[in-house]
Amino acid sequence: MVLLKLSCKCSLFFKQEMELSLIGLQNAGKTSLVNVIATGGYSEDMIPTVGFNMRKVTKGNVTIKLWDLGGQPRFRSMWERYCRAVSAIVYVVDAADRDNLPISKSELHDLLSKPSLSGIPLLVLGNKIDKPEALTKQGLTDEMGLKSITDREVCCYMISCKNSTNIDSVIDWLGFTLEEDRSSMVELSPNYFIPCL
Repeated sequence: MVLLKLSCKCSLFFKQEMELSLIGLQNAGKTSLVNVIATGGYSEDMIPTVGFNMRKVTKGNVTIKLWDLGGQPRFRSMWERYCRAVSAIVYVVDAADRDNLPISKSELHDLLSKPSLSGIPLLVLGNKIDKPEALTKQGLTDEMGLKSITDREVCCYMISCKNSTNIDSVIDWLGFTLEEDRSSMVELSPNYFIPCL
C-alpha cells in the first residue's frame, strides 16, 4: 500500500490540495501510476487515456488532484494547458522503450520551453524497470538530456508501477518539493530524499 509520509516539518501537512499533471508518451504507464498511488494496486489491463482524466486522491489531510493526460500525438498540444500553475509536472517515460526515447525527449523539452511553465518543478519517472532491457537512471538522464534543464528543479527516479518500486519515494519527493520552507530539509534523513540532478 502506498502511503503519503507527512511530518510536522513539512508545510504540505497544512495544505488542503496539491495539483499534479502526469504526462508522457502513450504506453509509458501514466494511468498505471495514478492507479498505484490511489489504490496501491496494479492491473495489466489498464485502458490508455483518451484526452485526459482527473482523479482526486486523499492522503491524510491532503487531497492530490492528478491530471492524467493522453500521450498520443493528437493530445500532446493540450499538455501545456493542463500543466499551468500545477505544483509539479510529472513526466513518465517507458525506460524499456529505447526506440521512442528521442521522441519523448523532444516532447519534454518542447513543453518546458513554454514561458507559462517556467520554474515549475519537474519529476521524470523512468517506468518499467522490472524489464531487463530498461535503462539505468544515468542512461535515462543522458538520453533525456535532463542535465541541460537549468530553469527549474529537476529530479529523476526509476520506478516500476507493476512492482510498486520507488513509488513511496516519489510521493515523498513531491511532498518535500512543495514545502514552503526548504531549509528544514537538511534535518531530514537522507532515506527520505534523494538529491535531484
